[in-house]
Amino acid sequence: MDISGIAAVVTGGGSGLGAATAHALAAKGAKVTVLDVNGDSANKVAEEIGGLGLVCDVTKESAADVLDQAAEAHGAARILINCAGIGPAGKTVGKNGPLSLAEYSKVIQVNLIGSFNMLRLAAARMMPLDLHGEERGIIINTASVAAFEGQIGQVAYSSSKGGIVGMTLPAARDLAQSCIRVNTIAPGTFLTPLLMTVSDEFRASLGAQVPFPSRLGDPSEYAKLAVHIVENTMINGETIRIDGAIRMGPR
Repeated sequence: MDISGIAAVVTGGGSGLGAATAHALAAKGAKVTVLDVNGDSANKVAEEIGGLGLVCDVTKESAADVLDQAAEAHGAARILINCAGIGPAGKTVGKNGPLSLAEYSKVIQVNLIGSFNMLRLAAARMMPLDLHGEERGIIINTASVAAFEGQIGQVAYSSSKGGIVGMTLPAARDLAQSCIRVNTIAPGTFLTPLLMTVSDEFRASLGAQVPFPSRLGDPSEYAKLAVHIVENTMINGETIRIDGAIRMGPR
């Protein structure tokens, strides 16, 4: 898909992978709406790229109204990139007993159900559109290498990201007749706001675990891959790892 002039929506766009992706899409000429639960963050990124910032809870039905607001400003979005997510740690059974069902459910709700919610709402709005080249739209979700090699304490996070991987192909098949593509990116260890809170030594140790290049990924590298997937129409129904060949150990 030619990105120039196209309306795009990025969830979790106020920071990290989402912010980098919003910048990359805008640099290609897209009209970008930045969605985030933090309105200040969404507006800051939107101001930087000349886009629109809106508050959005991806787990709510009200996300439909937010997409309609974005469409009023930029036209119906042909690009949706889901970067919203959370990643609290917790063992199945820890020192204080079983993992709280509420904690587990929250991660599933935000990461998996939130991604599906935005996917279904965006796809429904893409379906009536005229073809843009060969297609009507493209949706990219964000999983993680934890979907495949979940570590100790990642049972909820890995479950949510594994669910995103699992829905990629059937969603792509569901929407194929409407000429809408669905893909997923599974990042490894990236320098996101979460890792900015830890020590330099800890960040360096994480980067050293990556075979090559032996460093943390930069959000701009995720964004470059997202842009390529948007532009390459033959990529559909795929989950693509971007991880420097890392395969996570138990810890």
